[in-house]
Amino acid sequence: RYHTFVHRNHLTIIPIMKSAIIAAIIGSAAAFAPAPVAKTTSAINAFEDELGAQPPLGFFDPFGMLSGDVTQERFDRLRYVEIKHGRICQLAFLGQVVTRGGLHLPGDIDYSGDSFDSFPNGVAALFGPDSIPTAGLVQIVAFVGWLECAFMRDVEGTGNEHIGDFRNGYIDFGWDDFDEEEKLSKRAI
Repeated sequence: RYHTFVHRNHLTIIPIMKSAIIAAIIGSAAAFAPAPVAKTTSAINAFEDELGAQPPLGFFDPFGMLSGDVTQERFDRLRYVEIKHGRICQLAFLGQVVTRGGLHLPGDIDYSGDSFDSFPNGVAALFGPDSIPTAGLVQIVAFVGWLECAFMRDVEGTGNEHIGDFRNGYIDFGWDDFDEEEKLSKRAI
């Protein structure tokens, strides 16, 4: 259908569809306009120069966990937790990729003769008819808890250089060979 309009003594026909497309294009242009930059508080400005505050975001606190009464101790605790959770997620992702690739531990997972590769991958290993038995899941959780308490922690007095340095004086994959600038670059990635 076409609407007709009389303009300057002659007839102009404008299709409705073209008008709708033009209106949509003009309206969507606002999505590409730069967003106004919000002013940060003085508490957040205290952490603008911390390691990890990089362009273009600078210091990024999307959940506002450092708003209000903020101390360096709270910031360091949140950084420690973030690093630890990030490493756990990296291990979980690696485990997912390895098992999806068909690599499983050799041998049996229990005394009844169920091999490690007899269980499905991903979430199906936890839930469903072919999932790992409850006793096996309890053992996995207990093992992870033991790792958390015994090894994956920041032990004071063992030569740790920064928050989240879980080497605890045991392993060094060349970290001590880097100069200070390289160390900061590696930590900021």
